[in-house]
Amino acid sequence: MLTLTCPYCGVKAEETELAPGGEAHLKRSGPGSSDEEFESYLFARKNPKGVHFERWRHSYGCGKWFLAARCTATLEVFGTYPAQTPAPTPDILAAIKAKRPEWEGYE
Repeated sequence: MLTLTCPYCGVKAEETELAPGGEAHLKRSGPGSSDEEFESYLFARKNPKGVHFERWRHSYGCGKWFLAARCTATLEVFGTYPAQTPAPTPDILAAIKAKRPEWEGYE
């Protein structure tokens, strides 16, 4: 079972208490974007086997959105951080690199 710690209230919650929100750190397309850019923003998502950054909502807790770094193959969680963070924090990246030296890095 996937267990994530909410960075806001500090509660360790199982996935049944959380709502998934898809891929994190998406580059949003603005009003001046092309149809292809907007289509890519709406529909093109990464689905890696390995390290992935995701959005989660603590539905049955504080109700806030947060971000998580985890391995999709093993459900290993590298850490969680506030949703307003524009990129993974250095400590999250260090935790990933320590456990997964083969990891290429954040794009």
